[in-house]
Amino acid sequence: MIEVVLLAVALAMDAFAVAIGLGAKSQKQSKQYLLRLAVYAGLYFGVAQGIMPLIGYLLGAALLGWLAAAAPWIGGIILIGLGGKMLYEVFTGDGEDAVDSALHLKAHDIDTAGDEAAVIHTANNHINHRTMLTLAIATSIDAMAAGFTLNLLALNAWLACLIIAVVTAVFGLFGVYLGWHSGTWLEDKAEVLGGFVLIAIGLKVMFFG
Repeated sequence: MIEVVLLAVALAMDAFAVAIGLGAKSQKQSKQYLLRLAVYAGLYFGVAQGIMPLIGYLLGAALLGWLAAAAPWIGGIILIGLGGKMLYEVFTGDGEDAVDSALHLKAHDIDTAGDEAAVIHTANNHINHRTMLTLAIATSIDAMAAGFTLNLLALNAWLACLIIAVVTAVFGLFGVYLGWHSGTWLEDKAEVLGGFVLIAIGLKVMFFG
């Protein structure tokens, strides 16, 4: 069970980082808007993060008979690769503009008269269902690959995916409020934590079963 919780937390870090970014970019919005955004983040990120690993699990189950001997190594490499990818993106700056890309922010949306990073929110920048769906899919793609490793854990995969969904929903919900209060400084730290946890789980799957 502890492995699944750690996996859920690690996989939720991408969504958590994006939720923090959404909150930070909504600091000039009303509390009603913020509440709606937080609920959207929890629902969209949670559902997507629950479905994607289930797809990976089902695909992995179909192949497990052929790959039984190598499955722990394949699963470990997948998790280590995903963790390494998260760390690479943090330290190279790749992928840090996911929120801005989804919001279609342009250069003229930035308040150059004051803080260069301050976003002027207009009606076009408000979060809508299409934006949230785009972000939810983008942050959950890695979870589909990680879902293969659920075949290697001694736990009901459906329960595991439910745990992943709930954990991600909670992180998404509170991430928005955290970003609204504190800005974006926690984004990278969340992804670094997620990357190291995935690598640790991958090593355990490979060498300790």
